[in-house]
Amino acid sequence: MKNDKSKRFTVVITKEKKWYVARCMELGVTSQGKTIEGAKANLQEAVELYIESFGAADIPESGEEILLYRLKVA
Repeated sequence: MKNDKSKRFTVVITKEKKWYVARCMELGVTSQGKTIEGAKANLQEAVELYIESFGAADIPESGEEILLYRLKVA
């Protein structure tokens, strides 16, 4: 069996004016890019730096099920 130490995280990307903003929900890490791909790549780097700085032992991972929806409030 392969020893895989990778972790899975939940990422939400939103468009804010001219930028795409990517947020890692479990870590509170945020980055941005001019394209979705750019935002994803920048967030990947930011999360890797976060883990390198703080260690990976106590970092929570994404749950098995993710529910994301828009809530409209009057």
